[in-house]
Amino acid sequence: MLLQIVYIVIGVVLVLWGADRLTDGAVGIATRLNIPQIVIGLTIVAMGTSMPEFCVSLVSALKGTADLAVGNVVGSNVFNALLIVGVTALVAPMTILRQTVRKDIPFALVASMLLVLMCFDGTLSRIDALVLLALFGFFMYVTLQAGLSAKKADKQDASDEPSQAASDEAAEAQAPMSWLRASLFIIIGLGCLIGGSNLFVGGATAVATELGISDAVVGLTVVAMGTSLPELATSVVAARKGNSGIAIGNALGSNVFNILLILGLTGAITPLTLQGITTLDLTMLVVSMMLLWLFSFTKLTIERWEGALLTTIFVAYLTYLVMAAV
Repeated sequence: MLLQIVYIVIGVVLVLWGADRLTDGAVGIATRLNIPQIVIGLTIVAMGTSMPEFCVSLVSALKGTADLAVGNVVGSNVFNALLIVGVTALVAPMTILRQTVRKDIPFALVASMLLVLMCFDGTLSRIDALVLLALFGFFMYVTLQAGLSAKKADKQDASDEPSQAASDEAAEAQAPMSWLRASLFIIIGLGCLIGGSNLFVGGATAVATELGISDAVVGLTVVAMGTSLPELATSVVAARKGNSGIAIGNALGSNVFNILLILGLTGAITPLTLQGITTLDLTMLVVSMMLLWLFSFTKLTIERWEGALLTTIFVAYLTYLVMAAV
């Protein structure tokens, strides 16, 4: 078992490091192609932070451990909404934009509820997966349209403020990452993600079998928390720097990507049969988003006491899963 634990640790390190390299390389390529930074943040960077969940879920499904694949996504989303937002709010109260309350959080909630409905029959079929992918395409279209509109507004503001425009031009004039370096980062990042995911899934499955713990519980706990570390680090750092919009956007964007894109692609490749995901797990998926939405309405701010409550609920849920598995 000690060797399997070593595999898990090495897998986590490779997945996290690979995701970081992949994101850097993708941003470098996008900058070379003159894609607006706001679009990069909404697409490539968001996908980069969700790559660990994607690789782990896909490898798990291909290895026949569908419970681990779905448990990873459900657990990661609960982790994002409760612990990441909770800890981030404890570090610094999070200011929420009205657009986030009106559009982004409701969309993430709808995606969560849709997944719950699809899981009622115990399977995630290819048709279900295609519906998720179609909804993801719609989400990306709306998001990119909003991002491009914001970019145009920024350019208009810059034309009214010459000094600010000059500053922006100076910032954009900085030498971007070379094509070779960016390409190498992407190749190396993907290699680490795939290799790390294999090690992680293999080690986690072996430990679960040894301890008599179901794949679903492992996916909901160890795997979910391991693949959500990039989001946790990003949100906490963003909050400490006063960028609460990035912090909340990171958590919400990851949740939407996890359900619509990751399960959509995974289910399209191989239909998923669910056995170990319980009603409580799916309920927590929806309740966590509803709590996040509710707290966002209060003065458009998630305060420290609300962050403490979210964190406490997550700890209680995690404790129940561990106790029930023993």
